[in-house]
Amino acid sequence: MNILFIHQNFPGQFRHLAPALAARGHTVVATTLQKVPPSTWKGVRILPYTVARGTTPNVHPWVSDFEAKVIRAEAFYRHARQIAADGFTPDLIIAHPGWGESLFVKEVWPTAKLAIYCEFYYHPTGADVGFDPEFDRADPAEACRLRLKNSNNLHHFEIADAGISPTHWQASTFPNRFRSKITVIHDGIDTVSLTPNPNATITLTTHAGTRHLLTRRDELITFVNRNLEPYRGWHIFARALPELLRRRPTARVLIVGGNSVSYGAPPDPQRYGGHTSWRDILTAEIRPQISDSDWERVHFLGYLPYSALVSLLQTATVHVYLTYPFVLSWSLLEAMSLGCAIVASDTTPVREVITHAETGWLVPFFDSAALVDAICKLLDAPAERHRLGQQARHHVQTHYDLTTVSLPRQIAWAEGLVS
Repeated sequence: MNILFIHQNFPGQFRHLAPALAARGHTVVATTLQKVPPSTWKGVRILPYTVARGTTPNVHPWVSDFEAKVIRAEAFYRHARQIAADGFTPDLIIAHPGWGESLFVKEVWPTAKLAIYCEFYYHPTGADVGFDPEFDRADPAEACRLRLKNSNNLHHFEIADAGISPTHWQASTFPNRFRSKITVIHDGIDTVSLTPNPNATITLTTHAGTRHLLTRRDELITFVNRNLEPYRGWHIFARALPELLRRRPTARVLIVGGNSVSYGAPPDPQRYGGHTSWRDILTAEIRPQISDSDWERVHFLGYLPYSALVSLLQTATVHVYLTYPFVLSWSLLEAMSLGCAIVASDTTPVREVITHAETGWLVPFFDSAALVDAICKLLDAPAERHRLGQQARHHVQTHYDLTTVSLPRQIAWAEGLVS
């Protein structure tokens, strides 16, 4: 079978499935917008393409997102025609449609089966939008904007034969008329590699330049996200720090994440005293409440290499994960696989993987005081931490393991689409 993968940043969510299908004898080609030469990776032939233009200046903000997707879709359409002219005809196309590239693939290969990665469908209520009153736009026209933002999804529904979604909650955000085509299979967690390590260590440097070797004997609280922003509860966690540091005089807080925005809107500098990142805004708010000596125990680590992130989580005493009702982070399941004792937000995507008092502790998203209490109680309960970590790991091994659960199901799903 000839299989084409479409992902702007390939391999992305297909890092395991694409090479696995190639290993099974299928001819697998993948496309990417990354600036790399044509190459072969784990049996997958990678063909990069380029976009010739950007979006139109001063275009209506409600349509700029869709225009960007159409621009990429047109560029990919021309790239696909060249692939077809070179003699490749896919039987199956598996695409992440989020950036629009796959909008016109059926114009090139009308008989190919098209399967799309169903990550999220936007709603004016009941999900991320309107969840947090502090940052709610309070604009009655927001529903209109989101309706247009879903245009890419809706156009893909017209041509897609099937969908795949990593969680049941994410699948549930899609309209009923397409939901029956969606199979829920998580991307998979490598629980063989991501194991607890009682001997893990990390070395940190304080603001004053002092270096510390930290082990599991230290009291370490971790908070990990791609970027520090409200969507992932950075404001809630930050506001918990003054009381948390007062109550835990020997604890260190290790914060991983960049200063940009992955999901929500960037801050308005005029509203926030010229600050351009959510990290700086919340730091300016809480810093006067924290003594210099306590602030020395807060470590902003930025982006970490993956191996360093794993070591960090292996040393964690308590790991904190907060999120709006939105796409669930891989890092939460990875932390569970590593046996972390987790305090997480009691929000819908989290409840799918964490059951309170069984695989972690859940607290109301907006309640910083409850968050502090839960962290402190868990820090004082080593037997409970051990129990939660063991059960969290067992849950991930049973339901999300890459080699025994997710990947076999993904392969069967893909091969079953053309049979």
